[in-house]
Amino acid sequence: MTDVRPFGEAALLVAVADASAAQALAAALRRDPPEGVTAVVPGRDSVLVELDVLAVDADAVADALARLPPVPTEEGARQRTVPVVYGGEHGPDLDDVAVQAGTSPEAVIELHVATEVRVLFGGFAPGFAYLGDVAAPLRVGRLPIPRTRTPTGSVALADGMTGIYPAELPGGWRVIGRTPITLFDPHRSPPAYLVPGDRVRFAPIALAEWDDHAGPPRDW
Repeated sequence: MTDVRPFGEAALLVAVADASAAQALAAALRRDPPEGVTAVVPGRDSVLVELDVLAVDADAVADALARLPPVPTEEGARQRTVPVVYGGEHGPDLDDVAVQAGTSPEAVIELHVATEVRVLFGGFAPGFAYLGDVAAPLRVGRLPIPRTRTPTGSVALADGMTGIYPAELPGGWRVIGRTPITLFDPHRSPPAYLVPGDRVRFAPIALAEWDDHAGPPRDW
């Protein structure tokens, strides 16, 4: 039996093993949605199922979801490469992350570049993708005092994940670099460049190459 719990008056939260299982279940429910299900949103280890409570009994939907067999994880994820200028003014927390990791700033960059991460889920702001999991030495905590302004494109670390700020936003993640690419455009389909399930690698670039990569990626 799958663990299904009420989440407010018009939603259910389905607990799953991990982000891959959440994405697979969400995709399956979108393909063949139970009656009354209006939207599904995958998380790190859960799926939020939104309901039209005027058209369906929430307990009946919960019972149906609890009896679903495990959904096979889907393959064929898209590969994305994100160019990054590391350190300096674009990575103000790089040295601090290196100290916490017990290594050098150069080694932090090497680990970040060497690890393929996956878009686990989106949230916080339109176009913000939570990517994981990062290599063990890079699993640092958030800043003790969040920034009131984090520049657009900032590449950061926190809580075992890495993320990219799609706009200028407040935030407490530790910034180690910045990308010149556009991550969110409401006029595109999909509006977010990175979506759950995408596999992502980071590629270091020099500051002089910034303009060569600025704007929407060609593989959007």
